[in-house]
Amino acid sequence: MTDTEKWPEIERAVTEKRRELVLQGSGVDKRISSCGGLPSSLYSLQLLNYLEVSQCPSLTEIHGEIQHLTNLQSLVLCRNKLTSIPDVLGTLKSLKVLDLSVNNLKGLPQGITQLKELNTLNVSCNCLEALPDGLSQCTKLSTINVSKNQITAFPPDLFSERLDLLSTLVASDNSVQELSGEIYKLSALKVLDVSNNKLSEIPADLSDCPKLKEINFKGNKLSDKRLEKMVNGCQTKSILEYLRGRGRGRQGAEGDDADKKKRQQRKKKGKAVEEKDEVEELNKMVVRVLHVSEAPAALTVTVSAEVKDVRPYLVCCLVRGMNLKPGNALKRFLMAQTKLHDDLCGRRTIATIATHDAQLVKGPLVYDVRPPTRLKIVPLGRREMTAVELIRQLHLEADELRKQKKRQNVTGLHKYLQLLEGKSVYPCLVDAGGDVISFPPITNSEKTKIKKTTKELLIEVTSSASLQTCKDVMDALIVKMAELNKFTAEHQEEAGSDGEDDGAPQPPGAVGSETETSSQLIVQQVRTVDQDGNLKVVYPSKTDLSKEISNLTVIW
Repeated sequence: MTDTEKWPEIERAVTEKRRELVLQGSGVDKRISSCGGLPSSLYSLQLLNYLEVSQCPSLTEIHGEIQHLTNLQSLVLCRNKLTSIPDVLGTLKSLKVLDLSVNNLKGLPQGITQLKELNTLNVSCNCLEALPDGLSQCTKLSTINVSKNQITAFPPDLFSERLDLLSTLVASDNSVQELSGEIYKLSALKVLDVSNNKLSEIPADLSDCPKLKEINFKGNKLSDKRLEKMVNGCQTKSILEYLRGRGRGRQGAEGDDADKKKRQQRKKKGKAVEEKDEVEELNKMVVRVLHVSEAPAALTVTVSAEVKDVRPYLVCCLVRGMNLKPGNALKRFLMAQTKLHDDLCGRRTIATIATHDAQLVKGPLVYDVRPPTRLKIVPLGRREMTAVELIRQLHLEADELRKQKKRQNVTGLHKYLQLLEGKSVYPCLVDAGGDVISFPPITNSEKTKIKKTTKELLIEVTSSASLQTCKDVMDALIVKMAELNKFTAEHQEEAGSDGEDDGAPQPPGAVGSETETSSQLIVQQVRTVDQDGNLKVVYPSKTDLSKEISNLTVIW
């Protein structure tokens, strides 16, 4: 049996020019065991920017040929039995996320220090005794997780001013004996977890980290018993104040004027950073991504093979926290969607967005095709009709619009109607009850229409161009939603001022009557699979929502 026959996922990735590939579970593990590792054909998928191979105990090594995957941005090799990683990993210059957690690694290759774009490093739950020197060369690192290893000391250059983006350092459940006073150089550090180690001292210099918000030193036998008692029960602020006071006491005893001057300079710099940080916090838009595994009943969309020749590409996600109730919030959102359709989506000729009230959607969903005469939908603002009837009606309306405006050329409405000309079947998204809730690129259903009271949205983007086009449009929409939600939270408007009837007013204190103040969006991943249940795409993945937007924070 050839690689192609044994590994249909790789064959599909080649033929469909995919940029993401996920191989996981017992079925994949059995093939890895019988083949003696991953197939060489995997390393020829040079378009990949996301590769995940997980939950495969038979996987003990990664071949050096991985260096050919030069476009990789995320490499997830967690929950396997890897004992080593090739040094050539350092040649993957585009790599931003490296997850090697839950393996049997005793060391990391020096090549990792050459990953200049790396922002997330997760090597938790291994057998590491040390980290490689030179991590300060990875100047874009923002998160390091080395918990549950056997590390006895941090490399000296980890506490470097070059790592001015490092905000999270998790090193719990190790054997670290000392925390260097140089840690104050990590100016962006917000979270520090060194619980359950072998520390006896906490450096007073830690209090000079200007952005530090959360620390955990529990499970360490500290020589300062008062401090040990504090770390087991006090807030971060109290511990930092105690350390700051202890540092002042030490200066008085030693009379070290130079050290005092340096501390004052750091304090002044720290205050300036803190003030700047507060301004940034006020301007920040936050999007929190929930992994599909965090959803008790995750929504899945199955894509039929027949859509390939009609409109093959689809991504979906669920969004909570979008407050559409106050004032013109709903109207602003619909106008933003229309603008994206006109601009980025090329008047729907490149891609189409559809939004649904998720509470009115019965999952699981199927992205399928139907003959025009058999595709029935209740279009937005209309009665139920077949696709043939709807297309005919829209053509009449488009012609009338052209005559009224005395145009010779076709209108935007005409353009996207022509996308289906000559097709014997039309694409549609069908719910578990057999109802068509979307007919791209034409319309979605009145049955799942969003209202001011909508709490959770299902968003779909379809395209004939490429999967990346769908992702780019979805990224742009999520960012715009975050902007709008922040605007709504900051500008108080009376509910219903845009004229939509929300029903009877609620008495003060009634459930659901409280004012929404948080602007944080929660985006729940949605998996799209083929008819055999094989993953086609999950949105968002860690390569999505990755464009650098100064005031947007994405929390994974």
